Parts: sequence; C-alpha cells; structure tokens
Amino acid sequence: MCGRYATTRSAGDLSALFESSDETGGVGPDFNVAPTDPVPLVRLAPEGHRLLSVGRWGLVPHWSRTAGGAARMINARVETVATSRAYASSFARRRCLVPADGWYEWVRQADGRRQPYFMTPRDGSVLAFAGIWSLWEPAGAARLTFSVLTTAAVGELAEVHDRMPLLLPRERWASWLGPTTEPEALLAPPAPAWLAGLEIRPVSPAVGDVRNDGPELTARVPLARAEADTEMTLF
Repeated sequence: MCGRYATTRSAGDLSALFESSDETGGVGPDFNVAPTDPVPLVRLAPEGHRLLSVGRWGLVPHWSRTAGGAARMINARVETVATSRAYASSFARRRCLVPADGWYEWVRQADGRRQPYFMTPRDGSVLAFAGIWSLWEPAGAARLTFSVLTTAAVGELAEVHDRMPLLLPRERWASWLGPTTEPEALLAPPAPAWLAGLEIRPVSPAVGDVRNDGPELTARVPLARAEADTEMTLF
C-alpha cells in the first residue's frame, strides 16, 4: 500500500476545498494514478499561504543523482519517516496534502485470482492523504515529487491490506501543513469512528492495467458467490 489511487476533482474544486491558490494551470481527472504520474497536491508557499501544485508520485530526494528510484519511493512509513535519510528533511519541513477520491488494494482469492477493492468515502467527499514533498533540480530543471505516508491498517481495512494511507480529517490539515514542535502527534491515525465512513467497494479487474482510465474503474461490481469467498472475510 498504497500503489494506486484515484483523484478526479478539478483544480477549481480542489482550490476551493483546500482554500489554496492554484498554480497547476488546470488538472484533469485520473481514475488510475500510478507511480511517477503527475497529480495535484496542496503545500505551503514560502509566504505561508496554501498552494495547489502538481507533483510526481514518487519522492526523489534533493541529493539524489537520478530519478531512477522514484517508483519505489511512493510510500513513506510513519514508523520511520522522521529518521529515514530519504524522507526526514521533507517530513520536518515539507509536508503536503494529497487529494484523493480513494485508493485501490487487491485481495487474493481462494482460486488464486486477485480481486481489486476501492476504499472511498461513502458520502463522496474528498480524502486527504498525508504526504511529504521534495524539489529535485537536475541541471536546473526543477521537479516537484512526493510520497504518501502509510500507517498500520485498522478495522475492516486491515482485512484488505495491513497498511493504509495516513488519512487526515479536515481539522488536521492546518497542523499537518504548518510548523510543529510535536512531530509525533502529526502521525496519529484518524479516529475509528471517522474511518467507519469509508466503503470497501469491489471494482473491476481492469484497474490493474495502468493504461485504463475512466469512472468505470471506481464503480462497484457484483461478486459471484465463489469470487466473494476470499482468503479473508471482508464483510
């Protein structure tokens, strides 16, 4: 987790929701975000206001000689983000919010097939993943990159995967983006009652192909009785 997600709101909608200035020039919907894809994120400008920017998923540390490892840097664990050489400086000074409709995970079934599920708010609201960003400048060509923080999954989410994104309710957005003297408090998981608002939705296996995109990828699909009999009981 998390290796695929969806973010479909327009730049205008996201700017209004996150009370941010838009420097993206416009963003299109992406129902199948994969590592190294360019997607919207919200960060603080040097002047202190929020900016809606476009970053590539997969953090490249500023000291890295190449971007070749970006696809392996899409997630940072809350347990080590403050001490990791690759992530510590970004966690200390460059935190961001990553807007998402939801994220995908795969569950292996008894017959060996893998069934994808889409974790998304039941009320259709936008999620904010906790993220960290870095500016990589090879030969003067600046590239904004980021990672999503992950934490131990809880409740029904743990039956799909043992990790989940660190999700930030609206009341935690300002503290995540701003300076802090208590970094450990930033990494607390959301309350179980808030997580109960998430749906674990079976979706089409078509999402497994990164070339596929469109709203049909997040639509609920029926599961035959045999297909629903997975190695784990989800519901």
